Amino acid sequence: MKTTTMRLSLLAAGVMLACGAVHADEKDTRAIAERLVDEHFQESTLTREQQIEELMWFAKAAKPFQGMEINTVAEGLTTHVYESEELAEAFSELTGIEVTHNIIGEGDVVNNMQTQMQSGRNIYDGYVNDTDSIGTHIRYGTTVNISEAMKNEWADYTLPTLDLDDFMGLQYGTGPDGSVYQLPTQQFANLYWFRYDWFQREDLQKQFRELYGYDLGVPTNWTAYEDIAEFFTEHVGEIDGTKVYGHMDYGRRDPSLGWRFHDSWLSMAGMGSPGVPFGNPVDDWGIRVNEESQPVGASVSRGGATNSPASVFAVTKMVDWLKKYAPPEASGMTFGEAGPVPAQGNVAQQIFWYTAFTADMTDSGLPVTDEEGNPKWRMAPSPTGPYWEEGMKVGYQDVGAWTFFDSTPEDRRTAAWLFAQFTVSKTVSLEKLLAGLTPIRESDVFSDKMTEMAPKLGGLVEFYRSPNAANWTPSSTNVPDYPRMAPLWWQNLSPAVSGDISPKEALDNLAGDLDSIMSRLARAKVFETYAPNLNEERDPQYWLDQPGSPKAKLDDEMPQGTTVPYEEMMEAWMAAGSRE
Repeated sequence: MKTTTMRLSLLAAGVMLACGAVHADEKDTRAIAERLVDEHFQESTLTREQQIEELMWFAKAAKPFQGMEINTVAEGLTTHVYESEELAEAFSELTGIEVTHNIIGEGDVVNNMQTQMQSGRNIYDGYVNDTDSIGTHIRYGTTVNISEAMKNEWADYTLPTLDLDDFMGLQYGTGPDGSVYQLPTQQFANLYWFRYDWFQREDLQKQFRELYGYDLGVPTNWTAYEDIAEFFTEHVGEIDGTKVYGHMDYGRRDPSLGWRFHDSWLSMAGMGSPGVPFGNPVDDWGIRVNEESQPVGASVSRGGATNSPASVFAVTKMVDWLKKYAPPEASGMTFGEAGPVPAQGNVAQQIFWYTAFTADMTDSGLPVTDEEGNPKWRMAPSPTGPYWEEGMKVGYQDVGAWTFFDSTPEDRRTAAWLFAQFTVSKTVSLEKLLAGLTPIRESDVFSDKMTEMAPKLGGLVEFYRSPNAANWTPSSTNVPDYPRMAPLWWQNLSPAVSGDISPKEALDNLAGDLDSIMSRLARAKVFETYAPNLNEERDPQYWLDQPGSPKAKLDDEMPQGTTVPYEEMMEAWMAAGSRE
C-alpha cells in the first residue's frame, strides 16, 4: 500500500512537471512572438495581440516539424531578399524549422523548377515562381493544387487568418477549374513613368502646344507618347545643362529582352482579345485557345495573333523608339541595367516601366527627388495602341507566387507551406510591403500607413487602390509550357531589335516556333489536361476577316495624339477606386 501510494505520488509529480514544461514552453514561445512583433513587425493591419496569436498558431502548427531543415527559392527582388534575411530567420526562431530561402536569378528559378517537374527529383521544397507559368502548372499534373491541399493534407496546417479574399492577385494563380495553384507573395506592374516637374513647366507646355497642337500631359495613345518622346529628345534637348531623352528602354540580346516583349507589349498595342485577367480566346502572347482551353495556334494562319498586324506595329514602335529617342547606351542594356537609369535625371518618360524600381526612385538626394525627398516624377497608366479596345487588359502585372510540387516529400512540403503562409500573413505583410513596395493584400494597400506613404511613392498607392489595376495581368493560362516557350521571344525578336531582320520576319519566325513547340508537346503527350490541339493552317486572310483577334491592319495606325492632365487622370482613377 505504501509502495503504491509512493508510485502514485511520483506519477502525479511527473504529470505536474510535464505540465509545467508545456506551460513554460508556451510561455517561452509567447515571449518570442511578442519580441518579434515589437522589434520587427510593428506595422500591421492586425492589433498587437492578434499578431501574437497568429504567430502562436505558427509555433503550434510547426511542432511536428521542429528540427527540420528546408530549402525554398526565389529571384533577387528586394521583397524576396527581405523574406530571406528577415522572415526566414524570424520563422526559424519561432518554429524550430530551419529555413534557407535561397535567392538566385529568375532564369535559374525557372530552370530548377523545370528540372524538378521533369525528373521528379526534389531540388527545393517550395518555389516563388511567377504566375506567368500558370498554364504550365495546370497541365503537367505535378504542381500541388493548393485549394485541394488546404481541404485535405494541409487542413490542419492552413492559417485560419490566411484570408484568401484579401489577396489582390489570387486570380492569376488560379486555373480554369477554379483551383488555386500558386499563392501570391509579391506583385508589381508595368506603368507609364514621367517627369511631372518637367511636364508642369509653362515654357515647355507652351513649346509643345505650338509644335503639336495639343497639350503636354499624360499620353493616352501611342501617337502622343511618340510626340512627347520626339519633343524632349529633338526639340528640348537639354535641361539645366544636362542632355535629356524622351524615352527609355533596353535592347541587349538577353533573356530579359523576352520579358520586354511577352510581358504584354503586344496586347498594350491591342493585339489580343478582350477579357480579364486573360484575353479570350486570344491572349497577350497571341496564342489562341478553343472552348476546352486547348491552345490551337499562335500564327495568324492558325487563328493566333503573334505575327498579326497589331504585333508588327508594336514591335516596330519598340525598335524605332529605342533607336531614335532613348540614350545611345540603352540598346546595349539589360532589364536590370536599364531599370535605375530614369533615376539619374535625364529621361522624360518611359512607357514600359516596372513599379519594382519604385524604391530606386525614392532615395533622397537623387536628381528625381526634391529637398524633402518627394518625387519629381509620377507613374500613371500606360497609353494604349491603336488596336486596343475596351475590355482588354492594359498592361502587365508580375506576380511572384508560392508554388509546390508533388515530388517534394510531404513533410518537407508542408513545412514549406507553413513558411510560405508566414511570408504572406497579416502579421508581416505590411512590413514586407514597406520593404519591397510589392503589395499583395488589399488590407495593406488601404491601410493608414500606406495613406501616409502615398505622397512619397508617386502614384503607386493610388494605382493599387483602384479596381482598374485589375486590368494589368500576367501571362495567361493559354501558354502551355512557359519555361520552354519564353526563350523563343528573345531569341527570335533580338535580330529585329538589332536591325538585322524586319519586325514582320522576326514575328513570323516566333509564331512558327511557338506553334512548332506546341505541336511537339502535343505529340509527346506530356500534358494531363488542356493539351494543345493545333488548327490546320489556312490563308491568314481568313482569320483577319473574322471579328476579333487577329485584327486586320488599320489604315491609320497613328491617329491624332491625345493627352490628359495628370490631376484629371488621377481624379477619374481614384473615383473608380472609391471604397465605402
